[in-house]
Amino acid sequence: MTNPIRLRVAVETPQHTGLGAPLDYLSERALSPGTLVRAPLGKRELPGVVWAGETGGEAPAGLRPVVAVLDALPPLTLSWCALVEFAAAYYQRGIGEVALSVLPPELRKLDNAQLANRIAKLRKRVAGALAPAAGESPRPAPSAEQAQALQQLESLGSDATAPTVLLHGVTGSGKTEVYLRAAERTLALGRQALVLVPEINLTPQLEARFAERFAGRHIVSLHSALTPAQRLANWLAAHLGLADMVLGTRLAVFASLPRLGLIVVDEEHDPSYKQQEGARYSARDLAVVRGKREGVTVLLGSATPSLESWQRANAGRYARLRLPARIGGGALPQVRLVDMNQLPKARGVTTAMSPPLLAAMQQRLERGEQSLVFLNRRGYAPVLHCGDCGWKSGCPHCSAWRVFHKLDRTLRCHHCGLAERVPRACPDCGNLDIAPIGRGTERLEEQLAAMLPGARIARIDADSTRLKGALQAQLGAVHAGDVDVLVGTQMVTKGHDFRRITLVAAVNPDTSLFSSDFRAPERLFALLQQAAGRAGRDAEQAARSEMWVQTWHPQHALYAALRQHDFEAFAASQLKEREMAGLPPFSHLAMLRADARTPEAARGFLQAAAQIAATLPGADAVMVYPPVPLSVARVADVERLQMLVESASRVALQRFLAAWLPSLHALRSERKTAEQRILRWAVDVDPLSI
Repeated sequence: MTNPIRLRVAVETPQHTGLGAPLDYLSERALSPGTLVRAPLGKRELPGVVWAGETGGEAPAGLRPVVAVLDALPPLTLSWCALVEFAAAYYQRGIGEVALSVLPPELRKLDNAQLANRIAKLRKRVAGALAPAAGESPRPAPSAEQAQALQQLESLGSDATAPTVLLHGVTGSGKTEVYLRAAERTLALGRQALVLVPEINLTPQLEARFAERFAGRHIVSLHSALTPAQRLANWLAAHLGLADMVLGTRLAVFASLPRLGLIVVDEEHDPSYKQQEGARYSARDLAVVRGKREGVTVLLGSATPSLESWQRANAGRYARLRLPARIGGGALPQVRLVDMNQLPKARGVTTAMSPPLLAAMQQRLERGEQSLVFLNRRGYAPVLHCGDCGWKSGCPHCSAWRVFHKLDRTLRCHHCGLAERVPRACPDCGNLDIAPIGRGTERLEEQLAAMLPGARIARIDADSTRLKGALQAQLGAVHAGDVDVLVGTQMVTKGHDFRRITLVAAVNPDTSLFSSDFRAPERLFALLQQAAGRAGRDAEQAARSEMWVQTWHPQHALYAALRQHDFEAFAASQLKEREMAGLPPFSHLAMLRADARTPEAARGFLQAAAQIAATLPGADAVMVYPPVPLSVARVADVERLQMLVESASRVALQRFLAAWLPSLHALRSERKTAEQRILRWAVDVDPLSI
């Protein structure tokens, strides 16, 4: 009888154990790295991935054997394992946690026979569904700018090292056509393409566009709205090489693609690419890492690139391609600023819309054109208020207001989810006259209906699109011309190709101008520029398309750049400010967050962590700031504090974090009394919200 073989297996160990590396197990036969197995851990049986690396020496006594091998599935590639290992190290998480969290959850439930059955059915279905590749649809002729960009892209891709390319194209300049042509070239070489989008609601739209162009090719999507069975089938199609193309949101950056030839990241600036739970990875940054490691071109596209990507292009680390004009030669919308200080001050309730903006919308109605009104706040009003005693609709479990939703007469906390009926009278003093303060999309929709009688008004936000298929139905009505005025949150400002919209209005964008978060101006400029891009996408109507911005600060430099559609000037001024202040991309950040039942416990943990940090090698290369509460300090009766760590060197920050984390695991275990205990802690590397 042969001796059992010692294996390294990545399993999902609980984070509080501090066991991030693969664990040792025994196997009766040699297994290739990347093979899926089931392995015991404590009293449980968990899925695991055989990991490469030396086990060395004789197996110590007490090692347990793997329980089952899922060899019906070809092993995950070494390059996939290397990407996971990099992500785990960089974002300071366990290898098993990252590896298992990005695989389809359905894999956990299947044994080898069931998996073999699924794979056989999938192969049969794909073989029966595909027409010959020759059936691809006709393509529009590229514009001169698109042709030049494609030519540059091809010449860059022919170099020995695969480039990262930043495609800076104004809204409506035809970036998608460049993606399609680049993917076409990749598929013709027998390779696979990966296309990432920031939002789920953009995936079906892009999927339809790619499916139309690549009839006869197998295209799959990967995002969280799929059922577990759909997600597994699509992931298997990619992993087995049956899918030519994968379209997906951030989790798709980890799709297993054995013939990967191109990665596209659309709207690369979008904050949705950053995971906010568990392993807090940036899919955009990992796409760049994956491209370099696997020797494939990475195409980052945006009308308003992130300042990190823009700076890397300025420094020559990324190649930069430009699409400076809209398809068909259409003009970008004229930006009009409405100075709210100049409006007459009226007593009582003021309306959301200034008279000149309302008149402009009325003109669009008379011409049969559409308008889009953007307000990034859902619900009817942010808060209910009693004028007699000053009561406000606060959430008892969070340091936030409960939002008034008029349609179902509820007060709803958007942080912990608590929903209650609106009280008939003030809970504190019994006053019957409690009134809404502020404005959300529900209230704006109601006011517009009163101000524009006869107009067909639709609202798209997280509340109106909760039911399955609701978003597609509402977008379909807008595209069909059955809507005159579309009211929405940022859901409607990016990616959509509305051909009939000639006016976009931002009702109340000023709140981000003076935020404590240094990235707020960058996010606001991108959001407004993207919103403006929804107007005048039909070249015939472009000349009369407008973007209206109602502001109390019309002299602000951000609005001056917006009026000129001058991203480059805005980016230059922001980068100059950040360089002077020593902020990213000129420095590197990590955030240590702690949650506890009391703010004292969370603060005590963070202060103790800071004391440990000061004793570590390399502590002189980092700056640890004092702990502060998050902007919403309490959520669901949990107090949340954070502590910023900054370094001029990315390498120094990573070395420091790697040395610090084991101490934090031990520190949490030591703090056992009710006054000291914390619920959880986490490190966020390259945090997006400060």
